[in-house]
Amino acid sequence: MKCEIISVGTELLMGQTENTNAGALARELFPLGIGVYYQTAVGDNEERLRGVFSQALQRSALIILTGGLGPTEDDLTRETVARVLGLPLVKNKEWEKRLKDFFHRFKRPMAVQNLRQTMVPQGGKILPNDRGTAPGIYLDLQAGRGPVVVLLPGPPSEMLPLFREQVLPLLRAKLQEKGDLAILQSKVLRIIGLGESDLSERIAVLLKNQDNPTLAPLAKAGEVHLRITARGSTAEVVQTLLADKARELREILGDYIYGEDEEELELAVARLLWAKGLTLALAESCSGGLLSHRLTNVPGSSDYLLAGLVTYSNAAKMQLLGVEQATLERAGAVSAAVAEQMAAGVRRLCRADIGVGITGIAGPGGGTPEKPVGLTYLALEAENFKFSRRYEYWGGRQVVKERASQTALYLLWLYLRGKLRPKN
Repeated sequence: MKCEIISVGTELLMGQTENTNAGALARELFPLGIGVYYQTAVGDNEERLRGVFSQALQRSALIILTGGLGPTEDDLTRETVARVLGLPLVKNKEWEKRLKDFFHRFKRPMAVQNLRQTMVPQGGKILPNDRGTAPGIYLDLQAGRGPVVVLLPGPPSEMLPLFREQVLPLLRAKLQEKGDLAILQSKVLRIIGLGESDLSERIAVLLKNQDNPTLAPLAKAGEVHLRITARGSTAEVVQTLLADKARELREILGDYIYGEDEEELELAVARLLWAKGLTLALAESCSGGLLSHRLTNVPGSSDYLLAGLVTYSNAAKMQLLGVEQATLERAGAVSAAVAEQMAAGVRRLCRADIGVGITGIAGPGGGTPEKPVGLTYLALEAENFKFSRRYEYWGGRQVVKERASQTALYLLWLYLRGKLRPKN
């Protein structure tokens, strides 16, 4: 079933309200095998809404409109849909009574214009809204031979529960009746150390010949996600397809895959630290404690993380970590030598198995031609092991901090797997 989502509201186009409804609906439809082919946002304008909806009728079997169902003059969705379909609006007396009871219960006068919310295109099914005054409407056109049109209120707190509780069962039953009900599931392999183009090159044959499952590389900050999507008649069939394809990909990409689905890099690092019984101490400057924050997001992190120090000033680097003043004067705070002394100092201070040091220029100011904004040095020290490297990141201050913490986790992941080469 090909689906189209139309989000109605001028506030969406002006950026005053973020359009979260379209993404939420797409995620709910995916497991039923319903593909969202088009998403459109349109303002509170009858002519433009009529054009968008008329186009959707020509190309989509399921059309979901959100917003524009309220009582005011600019709430045009209900009326516009009825006009395009050539259907009269009919008052739903049950909803009229419910509205009156609602206002009476809260001892508020009900303006006459609220009665607009009781009007339904002929043949439409009212979807009661327990969280607001505008109901949803379900229209199965031409006795099931035409498109299905669903009208939902705009506020996400009303829209999503109503969709889950009332629309999904109707769609599931319709697909089952037509023999089109399928199970669609995805598995995501999380990959680090390869860019999207490098990944695509390594699995070019699989990408070219994909059918079921399908593959889709997705570039993320500091890593790449490879989504595997399978379709089948039963959950068992789908899980087998996903497992077989994941196994095939691991044979090609094994050294670069650190996790699956929601397993973030900090969890992969934590699992290795737990398995090896090692402890960790962190000394951060430009990353501002972000690495500590990410690692402590993992429940049970107190088992391996002894301390995370944000030594932002030179004085703190010297007093807390033992960074030498001569090194700061000779090489500068942003240097491999200082990162190494930070890692060594925090490891010694906390008596940890592993110490990590991060120093850099997050910007937007402070850069020079020799040391530009984004320049970062990372160091790692353990027993009989020392490593440091220069990195340059581009982007704003937050991006530099995020990339520095991501790289530090990547270095830890490599070290714990015996894949990081020590400094010569």
